[in-house]
Amino acid sequence: MKIVVLKFGGTSVGTTKKIKKVAEIIADYKKKNYKVIVISSAMSGVTNELVKKSVEISGNFSDSEHDVLVSSGEQMACSLIAGRLIHKGFKSRSWLSWQVPIITVGKHKISRINQININKIFKYLREGGIPVITGFQGVNNENRLTTIGRGGSDASAIMFAKFFKAERCIIYTDVEGIYTTDPNKLKNAKKIKVISYEEMLEMASLGAKVMQPVSIQDARLNRIDIEVKSSFTKKSGTLITKKSNIINNKIVTGITSTQNDSKVSLIGVKDKPGVAASIFKPLSKNLINVDMVVQNISPNGKETDLTFTIKTEDLNKTKKTIQENKNINYRKLLFEKNVSKISVIGVGMITTPGVTFKMFQTLANKKINIKVISTSEIKISVLIDKKNTRKAIVALHKEFKLGKLR
Repeated sequence: MKIVVLKFGGTSVGTTKKIKKVAEIIADYKKKNYKVIVISSAMSGVTNELVKKSVEISGNFSDSEHDVLVSSGEQMACSLIAGRLIHKGFKSRSWLSWQVPIITVGKHKISRINQININKIFKYLREGGIPVITGFQGVNNENRLTTIGRGGSDASAIMFAKFFKAERCIIYTDVEGIYTTDPNKLKNAKKIKVISYEEMLEMASLGAKVMQPVSIQDARLNRIDIEVKSSFTKKSGTLITKKSNIINNKIVTGITSTQNDSKVSLIGVKDKPGVAASIFKPLSKNLINVDMVVQNISPNGKETDLTFTIKTEDLNKTKKTIQENKNINYRKLLFEKNVSKISVIGVGMITTPGVTFKMFQTLANKKINIKVISTSEIKISVLIDKKNTRKAIVALHKEFKLGKLR
């Protein structure tokens, strides 16, 4: 059985006109003799409206009822898609997560798919049907609806591709694929034809918003190739696959940037074993995500300066958490807003010396000061003033010759 999983994001199903276009795309795959499994997000804006209603009802809205409420958005979209397919003469119906069922584990709002019962859907596919299945949700062992968190519909599609051994998993969105950098910031950004899981994971973690990191990780662990393409054009998209499938002479694949980071520095921290843990443990408990971390030891070995970055929306919570922490002593606490993290990413960096020098020299030539540095095998990130973000991206994009198609 030749199976394709098609996932449509919120912008792709944002209006009834767009849903009619989605039905055309599905019909094309059906005409190519694929057995088609459709996964849909809610129509764009619907989930946010539902969350807004929950806040108006209660400042402490139940997590379990939150999942029931927001999962209704996917139900509506799936019904409309199935209804349009029926109108076009196809056998189709919507499937809610509990009807499949899609079994999840973990807490409400952040569950993960553990198992998919394939029997009913397989039977429906054999009968020539097109199942249109709610993404972003499942049911737990208490038979309660759960949601899978950000990027949940992508994760749903990837897990369906795994359990049904699909030949293709295609994520339809409002962009034509993955670009060397944000095309909204740089007009000559180029679409990447093929990218590795590792590179895409770094790009997603560092600001590229096409897919969420957890979905990329699911695909990587299960070796599911993903195509990302636009539902609004017929142009080819980007294939996300394993490194061994890529023939590429590019050292750097892409450049990402962030817009809402802040820098936190603790000056003169009394240096002793466990001091870093005593700083970061309360932050973790308060769900504050810490990113770049740099530690400097004083010449006398008795003090250390510790710098890290957080999201700006967590700044007040971070300040309060540190100031209330009685387990650490420091001389000064500094905060800096309006900073941006610029990252260059590429598996070619593993075997190519001199990338770090090139990046730093390029920024120096543009008189851009680097505040913090962090690296991995396939990534170099620097923190700079936010006002220099575009200038840095333009210079690095040119330096690493990313303006040429690959």
